[in-house]
Amino acid sequence: MDNNDFWIALATAAGLVFVLEGAIYALFPQQMKNMMVQIMSMPASNIRKGGLIAAFIGCAIVWFIRG
Repeated sequence: MDNNDFWIALATAAGLVFVLEGAIYALFPQQMKNMMVQIMSMPASNIRKGGLIAAFIGCAIVWFIRG
């Protein structure tokens, strides 16, 4: 994969993140507001752990698909 392919893949991935995030907020606005209220009461360490787990799963998916 050359440098141009990398940037195209990165831009595509970023675009897909916006599509998925936007769709969730558009389809379930009240549930997203409720979730945000719940997150505000969670300890930062739990949110960090969840983010790290999500990042690890995302890397694993990319590794298996692109590997």
